[in-house]
Amino acid sequence: MLEVNNLNTCYGELQVLRDVSLRVNTGELVILFGPNGHGKSTLLKTICGLLTPRSGSVRWNGQELTRLSTQKLVEMGIVYIAEERHLFPDMTVLDNLVLGAYNANARKDKARNLEHVFELFPRLVGHKNRLARTLSGGEAQMVAIGRGLMSSAKFLAIDEPSFGLAPIVRDEVFKTIEEVRKRGITILLVEQSTTEVSGLADRVYLMEDGRIALEGTEQEVMNNEHVKRVFLGL
Repeated sequence: MLEVNNLNTCYGELQVLRDVSLRVNTGELVILFGPNGHGKSTLLKTICGLLTPRSGSVRWNGQELTRLSTQKLVEMGIVYIAEERHLFPDMTVLDNLVLGAYNANARKDKARNLEHVFELFPRLVGHKNRLARTLSGGEAQMVAIGRGLMSSAKFLAIDEPSFGLAPIVRDEVFKTIEEVRKRGITILLVEQSTTEVSGLADRVYLMEDGRIALEGTEQEVMNNEHVKRVFLGL
């Protein structure tokens, strides 16, 4: 289980996260949504060791994470999948995937994890020798998620996987994320709107102005009057 308690994160003197607390139970898919620029990506980066909080704690199964290196977190199975995907454009799909297995814990399972990735993303089998720069946005997102899975991930923090994708491709990516969850991997997923991922979440958090403004089941959050007025236009 991931537990975030009273987290405060700053960029220099600019405070972005303000006493943020949330939890993601083992095996859950939890969605964090809210306007752009309100701290969602900052929260994922802080959880995954890319940013150091000013105060507060992040715990994974009771172990404090905030002072550990990103490399150590990846070895523990805590993996961040950026909105920008960060593929190596002049390397093949296969080479990009294999890079995900660089940590010591994942190397021994590289072949098995690669088989699982190709089961989840059968389209990548025929593209494994293509350069990453030739992929469509949806295919690049599949490689980014697959690379995260190659690290023997236990927890995925996925930042706006629908960004820049056509609706039919978004649906395919989200169906795969749901399948990843069914395989026992815990997921915290950031999206601007929950309309993209309706029906997937165990629970939903709304973030506004660097704070958690609302928490509940998807139905509870979507029926909230503030959410209906501001985010759904109802």
